[in-house]
Amino acid sequence: MNPYTHPRVLFVCIENAGRSQIARALFVALSDGFGEARSAGTRPAGQIHPHVIHAMAQRGIDISREVPKQLTVELAEWADTVVTMGCGDECPVTGKPTEDWELPDPKTMSDDDLSPLIVEVARRVYDLIDRLSVVRA
Repeated sequence: MNPYTHPRVLFVCIENAGRSQIARALFVALSDGFGEARSAGTRPAGQIHPHVIHAMAQRGIDISREVPKQLTVELAEWADTVVTMGCGDECPVTGKPTEDWELPDPKTMSDDDLSPLIVEVARRVYDLIDRLSVVRA
């Protein structure tokens, strides 16, 4: 049993404009409020990729007001668990339980390629929620 009663998860990728935003939004939607999630990037972009915003909106999840954020020491300290996504050598070393999800960057993906990526992220988020013993409705 995981010791966290209200797990805090930090999703990190390079630009915080695709993968980590998708994962954070799905965690919030799927954990039914029993956990918290934030996302950040090692080199944040100026905005979330518009096609990612559109693809998430098609699934009923609005991320249009989100803004890519810089990974900070404070964010890493806030988290109980860190999930990195394709940041390679730039991935943070936090001393917190960390796992790496090797996922392709959606930056230049077509809608046809983006859909299976979102499904895969959702599958991994469900698995993470289960492992963190977060109760879903």
